[in-house]
Amino acid sequence: MGKKNIAVFASGEGSNCENLIRYFSGSDDIRVALVLSNRTDAYALVRARELGVPSMVVTKVELNDESVMLPLLRKYDISMIVLAGFLPIIPDFLVNAYTHRIVNIHPSLLPRHGGKGMWGHHVHEAVKAAGDTETGMTVHYVSSVCDGGEIIVQYSVPLSPDDTPDDIAEKEHELEMKYYPAVIEQLLEEL
Repeated sequence: MGKKNIAVFASGEGSNCENLIRYFSGSDDIRVALVLSNRTDAYALVRARELGVPSMVVTKVELNDESVMLPLLRKYDISMIVLAGFLPIIPDFLVNAYTHRIVNIHPSLLPRHGGKGMWGHHVHEAVKAAGDTETGMTVHYVSSVCDGGEIIVQYSVPLSPDDTPDDIAEKEHELEMKYYPAVIEQLLEEL
């Protein structure tokens, strides 16, 4: 059996994207075969190119066009789509074509601080404003509801009342870097 191919969708800096590429670079069974972004200036694209992974930009129109996206993902024989800071909503045709094979990471313990507009620093500011005593990351399947898909796993970290939103972001990001690749690996082994 050949390798299982991942497409990583990223909109920003791409630290999780790079982490996933490096994690699977030595695997006989899994590889990041494509990095896709909705932004031409996403540093994730630079990271992918530097690590020898094909990368490309898709416009909002292309992302929402079944006749563009499905052939593209077939071309790269994609088994799973992994979102790593990808901001656009995934269209229903992709959710249906990749049922339980599109995974997202959210920088809080869902259902707290999820939904439209809750990404990146907005989440960490909400965690601080709510006075939460812990934060964490949630890995969940993507559904047609923003941050509403079935939760796969959550990891948490305690917070101090003195933590700033930047401190909260740093603590949560450490969880992402530590756990996200291994969760993806386990899910792919079960496919």
